[in-house]
Amino acid sequence: MFRPCFLLLLLVFACAGCSSSEEEPVVPVLHMQESGTEALLIGLHAVSDHVVWTAGTGGSYAWTEDGGATWHPGTVPGADSLQFRDVHAMSLDTAYLLSIGSGEDSRIYRTVDRGASWKMLFRSQMDEAFFDCLDFREDGSGFAFSDAVDGQFPLLYTEDGDAWRVLPGETLPPAQPGEGGFAASGTCLIVLDDQTVLIGTGNAAMPRVLRNESRDSVWTSSDVPLPGGEAAGVTTLAFRDAQHGIVSGGDITAPEAVQQNTAVTEDGGVTWRLASPPGFPGAVYGAAYVPGGIFVAAGPGGAAFSMDDAHTWSPLDSLTWWSVDAAGLDAVWMVGPEGRIARISFQPAP
Repeated sequence: MFRPCFLLLLLVFACAGCSSSEEEPVVPVLHMQESGTEALLIGLHAVSDHVVWTAGTGGSYAWTEDGGATWHPGTVPGADSLQFRDVHAMSLDTAYLLSIGSGEDSRIYRTVDRGASWKMLFRSQMDEAFFDCLDFREDGSGFAFSDAVDGQFPLLYTEDGDAWRVLPGETLPPAQPGEGGFAASGTCLIVLDDQTVLIGTGNAAMPRVLRNESRDSVWTSSDVPLPGGEAAGVTTLAFRDAQHGIVSGGDITAPEAVQQNTAVTEDGGVTWRLASPPGFPGAVYGAAYVPGGIFVAAGPGGAAFSMDDAHTWSPLDSLTWWSVDAAGLDAVWMVGPEGRIARISFQPAP
């Protein structure tokens, strides 16, 4: 059933005031879907407008091949105590799940048959490591990022998606005291333009973006003007092209406060400047660009969207959401607690 949205008419006029010359005003329509699970859903990957994977607590996952009209939930055998915070699907059949936790709770599983069977590819042997997020290049190589251990960031790497190894500690820049990533939505590490790898950090004095342009280049770091300190920083990154991107996050211990929690880049993540916050209270957990340039941000305090790279915003929803991903203007999904899934369609304003 369609969830009532009493703000639709207001959103038409709000978007008309914030849209750029390239974008026409739009109206978002939320369609709540039945996931078939009561788990907190966190990881999300929209492969296309029909194929979507999600995963969450209790070793849970779910997939759809018809745009969410029907979801197929399941639990990875032997993993019902784990939290899957990231999912990356190569296709309807093949998907990777990353579970979080200290030591052996940080794992990577893969299915090649839509969840009928799972293979554990990686289990951390470092007691103090805590892997937060992963992403892949189109050639099948990929990375997973961990909180710092002894002043260095463990970075997991695979050439083929099958064999994973931890790269030398000095691969990434040295960590600040306490620095790490946030496993809020599986989007603290992204591969940009199928080459550049970007990682957002926090839980330290200065939030940063770690950046690697190519296989043969060195990693660099850039300061990000978001709140710093314990439990604050960058939780999610999203780019609309190779140069223009947004990081969001904030202080996750201040759920009632409207925060200055969004920054933008126009040079591929080399430099960042503060932007307008999305307006809902608390931190942003997940964010994504919709093809065409609409940016959607979500968190425990709600969801909002921007049509001008976080200069102005319009409200989208007031429920709790953890992740968002998009395959098209009429194929945007958000997930959250109690198996909550919504499909969003951005339609031209009447």
